[in-house]
Amino acid sequence: MQYFTIEKQAQDEFTEKRSRFIGYAKPVTTEAEATAFIEEIKKKHWDAKHNVYAYVLREGNTARYSDDGEPQGTAGVPTLDVLKKQNVTDCVVVVTRYFGGILLGGGGLVRAYSHAAALALQAAGVVEKRSFAVCETTVDYNTYGRLPALIADFSGKVTDTDFTDTVKVSFLIPDELIDVFRDKFADLTFGKSEIKVGGIVYD
Repeated sequence: MQYFTIEKQAQDEFTEKRSRFIGYAKPVTTEAEATAFIEEIKKKHWDAKHNVYAYVLREGNTARYSDDGEPQGTAGVPTLDVLKKQNVTDCVVVVTRYFGGILLGGGGLVRAYSHAAALALQAAGVVEKRSFAVCETTVDYNTYGRLPALIADFSGKVTDTDFTDTVKVSFLIPDELIDVFRDKFADLTFGKSEIKVGGIVYD
């Protein structure tokens, strides 16, 4: 399994007919984190006319948005649409608007908020997260000499190694490949070692 999210918190801005649009994006995993960030931006830009937001979370398959005083459908929905079109989740976007005195019209608002949201995502960097099985095994030194190459063949990664009279290796293997990896590992060790799987992480 995999999904797309953003790498880091970031911001970008532009001006349209004297209105200043500032787009903020932040990776979040819970609704509490999303709403806390929204409140942080609202407090920072308390003097702005609008602080529009949208967020999408894997938790509860949640999607929320707010027009924050803009005409219905011209701000929050376009911002959310940008997140959905880029297929990102576990992120929140807030677009702050300082009104410049010139009305943009419905279409102009949709384009402006969409552009601000897209700029924020671009600045934050869209990244792919993949599900990995968390694995651990203990092998002899001869087997250890060949194990990292096998892990790499399966797009896995070694996370820790403990050398004593044997070698304890902690590693990640893409979740969907773990059964095939077990078979190859059994061939490598002639069935003498076992793999313990301790859960799933995204990386």
